[in-house]
Amino acid sequence: MSLETTCAAWRPRILSILRIAAGLLILQHGTAKLLGFPATDFRPDIGSMPGIAGIIELVGGILIVLGLSTRPAAFILSGMTAVAYFYAHAPQDFFPLRNGGELAALYSFVFLYLTFAGPGPWSIDAQRGSRAA
Repeated sequence: MSLETTCAAWRPRILSILRIAAGLLILQHGTAKLLGFPATDFRPDIGSMPGIAGIIELVGGILIVLGLSTRPAAFILSGMTAVAYFYAHAPQDFFPLRNGGELAALYSFVFLYLTFAGPGPWSIDAQRGSRAA
């Protein structure tokens, strides 16, 4: 079996792993902002822009991890992280390395990819036979 064949066979499962990892990582941003876990120095007011982002991160992260309504959740998270980049990071400096926005930019593109690629086979969407899968 060639490397290309092996990679092609694993591609759908790796997509699911990418989705789950990205979901867990964005979920911790929401839990930190809204629930104080893991503990950070930043606890925004729920009605503020970061507080609303925390709600989107919490709900969207759960949906992404489960693979439930993956495409719409990923689309919203992609937009939210793009806004975070351009609102909080880009005004500080042009280069993401210097403005601290590497993570927000990467999240935006990962969630944009998931919007088009779907959740992969290890998801509720796939189990339900949803068009979203």
